[in-house]
Amino acid sequence: MTGPADVPPEILGRLRPVCLGLPETYEEPAWVGTRWRIRKRTFAHVLTVDPDHQMAYARAAATDHPIYVLTFRSPGDEIDGLVNSGHPFFKPGWGADVVGMMLDDDVDWDEVAELLTESYCVLAPKKLAALVDRPPGKVELG
Repeated sequence: MTGPADVPPEILGRLRPVCLGLPETYEEPAWVGTRWRIRKRTFAHVLTVDPDHQMAYARAAATDHPIYVLTFRSPGDEIDGLVNSGHPFFKPGWGADVVGMMLDDDVDWDEVAELLTESYCVLAPKKLAALVDRPPGKVELG
């Protein structure tokens, strides 16, 4: 890892097409890392968590070494299932609907795409969320 604010291009390269492929989204630098937004609401944030710099993230992820973390929004009925499944998921101590995911060598990028799409739909206006192809069995939120 190169530093607390650096996210490798290969991770950004996996996240960008999914996030920017959703209606009316945009990417911007966050306080650390990169975030994707719909209107002014952040639906995804990726960063390098260095316990020396992002102590709250490190505590939430239960790590004492640098890791890559993605945070996203999840519908209330799915949060417990994700968090209770354990690694790579964890519950940060902020935002009732925020879930964290460690991006390690075993990451399932198809699952990440589904989670990001769902996160977008949690925050997007109903008209925009209705434009999104969702996995079978997912109901529209709102």
